[in-house]
Amino acid sequence: MRRVDIVRRAGRSLRQAKARTLLTSLAIAVGAFTLTLAIAAGEGSRQYADKIINSNIDPQMLMIAKDKTLFGEGGGMTGGLREYSENATEYGGLKLEALSSKDLKRIKANKNIEKVTPTYLVNAQYVSFQQKKGKKYTSDVTVYDTSVRPEVVAGSLPGKSQQIADDEVIVPEAFLETLGVKEYGKFIGSRVTLRLAKPPKELSEKEVQRIMMTDGLEGLEKATKPKTRDVKLNVRAVSKQSVTSLSASSALFISENTAQELSDYLTKGTDQYQSYISVMALVKKGIDPATVKDELTKQNIYAMTAEDLQGLLFTIVNLIQGIVMGFGVLALIASIFGIINTQYISVLERTQQIGLMKALGMRGKDVAKLFRYEAAWIGFLGGVIGSAVAWILGTSLNPWITETIGLGTGNYLLVFQILPVVGLIVGLMIVGIVAGYFPARKAAKLDPIEALRTE
Repeated sequence: MRRVDIVRRAGRSLRQAKARTLLTSLAIAVGAFTLTLAIAAGEGSRQYADKIINSNIDPQMLMIAKDKTLFGEGGGMTGGLREYSENATEYGGLKLEALSSKDLKRIKANKNIEKVTPTYLVNAQYVSFQQKKGKKYTSDVTVYDTSVRPEVVAGSLPGKSQQIADDEVIVPEAFLETLGVKEYGKFIGSRVTLRLAKPPKELSEKEVQRIMMTDGLEGLEKATKPKTRDVKLNVRAVSKQSVTSLSASSALFISENTAQELSDYLTKGTDQYQSYISVMALVKKGIDPATVKDELTKQNIYAMTAEDLQGLLFTIVNLIQGIVMGFGVLALIASIFGIINTQYISVLERTQQIGLMKALGMRGKDVAKLFRYEAAWIGFLGGVIGSAVAWILGTSLNPWITETIGLGTGNYLLVFQILPVVGLIVGLMIVGIVAGYFPARKAAKLDPIEALRTE
């Protein structure tokens, strides 16, 4: 009997038991629905992560650090027992091994590195704005990265790879909302003041006694009082809030020269002077950043490439996707037993029919194919129903999901692609064939004479 004829016969047999076929297919559809959404969510998350990386990080850039825990190695950024280092510096309440000036020279000496920019830590005591006199705010202050060009809603930015002036600052759009500023254009050129508080130098017991003898308590209070300094900057631009930006959307951007000068001012005389948590290095074009990374690792200096960061994000996405797909697989396992049960009942109900087909010359392997194809049809129908519902529902909900979780215009969590869905449906047909193996085997082994005697 031709394979095409067997497939058609299988379809006719299922149509004769429409209710049972539909219910069994719906059981498959639950798993197909979950798996289709999981695949779409995984693809959407990967595209979103890829967009963030490509729009923010030059593929030739390296993030370099002395402490590999910054990259999630060696236990991650946690406390606990750590090896002591004289070059340790504090960041976010953690003691991290910092890059020294000697390390910086070694990095700059690498012939494959074009430019090195240290991460300057500028801890302002508070920030004040011309529009809100008398009010003080706290904010992170970071260097304007010339390799990442943010969008602006007011003002202008210098040309590509050019730094802003040393007396200029870029303010995030979110700050203006907090300040209640509605006319962004008028905010350009206004004054922002950074109040810096430099910790006093630690005094020895002899120095304390000498000050007490010469200047008394007033002198001692003056010597132990933090030194303050106000830095006045002019607003050059207001950066637009962007969900695809890795640059600090809640920080003030200042020039590299200003950041270096202020960082040195705050840390001079301390063990954190000219110590850097990390530096950004630009690898020369045509050179694989991974090669430079390996060279630095041999010097106990660690680096992360854009590809490493992308892989880290993809690992997280794949883990979440795997968890969701696990629930879909569980639903499919349950539906497999439904297919087996349906096919066994079908064999029992059609025993005489099977006997007649075999008596008329249909071979046992063709009978087995008939029931396996019926199971494949059930898998196909369930896959199509589940995937179609997931596709339609997901596409209609995408705008709402984007707005709810703030993905930004043009970004979607659920990205449906035809090939993965087709592959899923084919996979479900194979699952159906596997589930229908034992009922098909039972049908193939029926004795035609005994089958015809069955009432």
